[in-house]
Amino acid sequence: MSESLSSASEKSGLPPGSLVHVGEVHKHEHKITVIDYNKSTLTRRTIKNIEELPPYQTTDTVTWVIIDGLKDVSIIDAIGQHFDIHALVLEDILNTHQRPKFEEFDDYLYIVIKAISLAADEFNIEYEQVSLLLLDKFVFTFKEKPDALFDPIFSRLNNDKSHLRNLGADYLTYIIMDTIVDEYFSLQDTFDELIESVEDELLNNPSAQTLNTIQKIKRELIFLRRSVSPLRELLAAVQRSESPLLNEKTKRYFRDIYDHVIRVSEAMESYRDLIAGMLDIYLSSVSNKMNETMKILTVFASIFIPLTFIAGVYGMNFAYMPELQWKWGYPALWGVFIGVSVFLLRFFKKKKWI
Repeated sequence: MSESLSSASEKSGLPPGSLVHVGEVHKHEHKITVIDYNKSTLTRRTIKNIEELPPYQTTDTVTWVIIDGLKDVSIIDAIGQHFDIHALVLEDILNTHQRPKFEEFDDYLYIVIKAISLAADEFNIEYEQVSLLLLDKFVFTFKEKPDALFDPIFSRLNNDKSHLRNLGADYLTYIIMDTIVDEYFSLQDTFDELIESVEDELLNNPSAQTLNTIQKIKRELIFLRRSVSPLRELLAAVQRSESPLLNEKTKRYFRDIYDHVIRVSEAMESYRDLIAGMLDIYLSSVSNKMNETMKILTVFASIFIPLTFIAGVYGMNFAYMPELQWKWGYPALWGVFIGVSVFLLRFFKKKKWI
């Protein structure tokens, strides 16, 4: 068991190929699941170490190995030794801050993709790095933690008439990637609903909470764009690959994932434009509310300015000021006050200032 680092910067100074886990440490037991299948058979078991895998190399079945958890570096190191995987690839598997990418080697293909999930109770997106190694009749999947991401694939494997049971390891790789990308569409629907609700709130009653929601959406879109945009380059490289591990018929299925990624990428770009417009609307709404408040205060100030002037004139202490000894001076002055106020209010309404 090796020490885990929280960020890639902590690994600076170590030699290339150093096997150190970089990323969040999840509290769960490490698990190695082996699913071995062909058209007529399907077995699923949990193994304790990689030394139990070599017998599967002599069969004519497809073997899918799922490693849940990356903290135990010895498991990754053992895979590298038994299947001759380059040390730099093993290092990238352990570093969960990788950019989605595709690397081609003589005997295997290495793929990194980001799985995305959304919390049920609030708008909180969780990112998980999923690394794939495609070998001849072997597929290794490395995940940060156990979850239900691959449950749809398990259900399809139980059907002996499905394409998955009748095709090779490259088709299994396609199914894994397609399942991960399909989760992006669920997230896209959530974005649609959230943005629509924020737009309604902006038009009706924008608040500081509205601004916080807009900023959170904007921040999540930036992280999501980092996970989705590189997939176009990745899938294009897969289709250009001349590796014998990829069947030409299977490459057509990868084009379908490519189309899905383009749709999600275009949706992310449109969301960016919408968020920019929503920020402008929010600032305009706040400015308009401030202008309304200032207008009301200005109206009151404009009404009281002449009244203050009159009160100031009659507040001067001159001995021979007229009207000071007049019996009806006080009621008359109130009449002037009320008359001036009514006149100004009617004048402002006529000018449509209020």
